[in-house]
Amino acid sequence: MLAIMKRDFRSYFNSPIAYVLIGLFVFIMSIMFMGTVQGGSADFTNGFASMNTLLLFILPILCMRAFTEDKKQGTEVLLLTSPNSLTSIVAGKFLAVYGVFLVMTAITFVYPLVLFVFGKPEGLIIISSYAGFLIYGAVAVAMCVFASSLTENQIVSAVIGFVMLFLLMVIDYLASLTGGVVAKVLTWLSLNERYQQFSQGIFDVTSIVFMLSFVAAFGYFTIRVLERKRWSQG
Repeated sequence: MLAIMKRDFRSYFNSPIAYVLIGLFVFIMSIMFMGTVQGGSADFTNGFASMNTLLLFILPILCMRAFTEDKKQGTEVLLLTSPNSLTSIVAGKFLAVYGVFLVMTAITFVYPLVLFVFGKPEGLIIISSYAGFLIYGAVAVAMCVFASSLTENQIVSAVIGFVMLFLLMVIDYLASLTGGVVAKVLTWLSLNERYQQFSQGIFDVTSIVFMLSFVAAFGYFTIRVLERKRWSQG
């Protein structure tokens, strides 16, 4: 698992993709932050909302090569027929992408630091908001890595990942358009309200476990996809 994680993590920074996506993320967030500062506010809540929205565009592109790159380089067969368990393969791929996500997130720490120097923001809210963002990011990465396992085409993988994350964001709206059991199921699956609790400084163990269960579920789905591919390889 660690070998796969290290190899894939380095591969992101051996190509322009990580630098471009991280640079784009930081550039957009810096513009948002300047607006907050110029408005004389020490509240970074809107900043976290913007960061969450940017994941919709950043992570599908970042994750699209998780499994498709092995197909492109001709190492997919070696990977699937290696002694590594499918769980370790999926975990290694997930941790590699999540590591890039953590680097991207760590750069944004400068924004609340500036607010602490020149203002008095709510420290607990910032800490809980970052905790929620990190957990939500894990969910989004797991979903997009799963999308990468479904196809051999990077563009198709990015589109699938985008659609999945978009549906995750608008699931409350979809629930409002339906009724009965369907609406109840969609509302139960929604992460939006649970994520918003973090922006209010609320650490709800139930919400944390629920969101992490999404990570485990999509990890399981990815393993099943790889299992089918492994059998097809003989």
